[in-house]
Amino acid sequence: MSNPTKYIFITGGVTSSLGKGIIAASLAKLLQARGFTVTIQKLDPYINVDPGTLNPYEHGECYVTDDGAETDLDLGHYERFLNVPTSKANNVTTGRIYQSVIEKERKGEFLGKTVQVIPHITDEIKSRIKQLGKTGQFEYVITEIGGTVGDIESLPYIEAVRQLRWELEGNCAVIHLTLLPYLSTTGELKTKPTQHSVKLLLEHGVQPDILVCRTEHPVNKDIRKKLALFCNVAQESVIEAIDASTIYEVPILMEKEKLDVMVLKKLGIDATEAPKLDNWKNFLEKFHNPKTEVRIGLIGKYVELKDSYKSISEAFIHAGAVNDCKVIVDWIHSESLTEENIDEKFSSLKGILVAPGFGNRGIDGKLIAIKYARENKLPFLGICLGMQCTVIEFARNVLGLKDAHSREMNPATNSPVIDLLENQKSISHMGGTMRLGAYACEIEAGTLAHSIYKTDRISERHRHRYEFNNEYKKQFTDAGMVLSGVNPEGGLVEIVELPDHPFFIGVQFHPEYKSTVENPHPLFISFVEAALKK
Repeated sequence: MSNPTKYIFITGGVTSSLGKGIIAASLAKLLQARGFTVTIQKLDPYINVDPGTLNPYEHGECYVTDDGAETDLDLGHYERFLNVPTSKANNVTTGRIYQSVIEKERKGEFLGKTVQVIPHITDEIKSRIKQLGKTGQFEYVITEIGGTVGDIESLPYIEAVRQLRWELEGNCAVIHLTLLPYLSTTGELKTKPTQHSVKLLLEHGVQPDILVCRTEHPVNKDIRKKLALFCNVAQESVIEAIDASTIYEVPILMEKEKLDVMVLKKLGIDATEAPKLDNWKNFLEKFHNPKTEVRIGLIGKYVELKDSYKSISEAFIHAGAVNDCKVIVDWIHSESLTEENIDEKFSSLKGILVAPGFGNRGIDGKLIAIKYARENKLPFLGICLGMQCTVIEFARNVLGLKDAHSREMNPATNSPVIDLLENQKSISHMGGTMRLGAYACEIEAGTLAHSIYKTDRISERHRHRYEFNNEYKKQFTDAGMVLSGVNPEGGLVEIVELPDHPFFIGVQFHPEYKSTVENPHPLFISFVEAALKK
């Protein structure tokens, strides 16, 4: 690539959670559909080194990349839209920035100078932003800056953007995402919060090139004119982002609003041809017009906050489209399940998924759900802890090991069918020390897993500390459980299944992380298909 990499920054104002990640992913999709190579990174202003130690209630799901980075859930959206894997470089937190600068200071790299926010912290931020551009793989790097303009913790990032606007000489654009609140009493959209937000950005020396306005109602010409006038942007650069029925509609809405055209124009690039979005539109056609529907229960302990299982619910959407059906997910709190109410709770379900998680809370409900699925031939998929619970339930109710458990939940168990690996036993730090990222798995021929993947070897992403205890291998296989997938390096069991069942499979990895619109995950496709047959 002879031309320099172009950088696009997306900032937010007025309120958080407006959907910067979806706007970033949608713009990236449109640029990709024009034949450009694009990647997206997220700069998170919090001081945690990564989201790996954050409670899902605080931050939603922790997304894991192939190279083992624990990242923000927005990276999941980036991958689902672009169908291109992300890496450690795509998510940077303030914690990581400061950690890196402090390490340099300790090594004496600043030659005794006073270390300050400007230039040292901002230089580190700029270097992280440019890192993806320097690989030579991408023509466009879109950088989403977390939080809102005016947050104390976001200031160094905004300052870094201000400096880069000068340094990158015309190879950069700034998009500001903001909210136009609707006052039902007067029946009008109000522009004042957006004006204030842009004013604040200007105080920090950054003039946005494009305004993207989140709104519940159409933005008329007068409002666009007013915003253009007060915020120093061209009228055609005031973009309406109206609420959509699904995030997958947003690229189509942004194409209609010409967001990609305005960005390319700002960067001096001709945008005559339309983006090629045939596959995307086919997916949306199937999504909006399902021939049937199927109800699947998701059993977890964070179901109050659906973002905790974001990748799973999106994988169901992708798999539903392939099967021409709408997957209706019943969010069932595992703590609410008992032997007495399970018949009633599961009466309308055609399949259940037992979700990942950590800790003891809600385990009993998960075990009751798995036993029900096993005995009643209900299609079942267990992921990570869901697979470990599958092993525990089988050990207790089929092998007769009544106190079988994971050492995570009961360190004193006499039957630790799930246990810590030796190399995990000495670990005291919680952050980034699990088995993380992509690992190979060899699949036995003639198994359900083999018929799903149609290959002998796969690579899937992991995020866990405890494993199937291989000392119990023979007992399980003698009793009829098939250990169909094994990691070739360590001999660790990755997949368990029951052959005398329409669909009963547990996986130690997270298949949901790899499901994208253009490449839905085979495990989810097969699971939905089995639920439809039920």
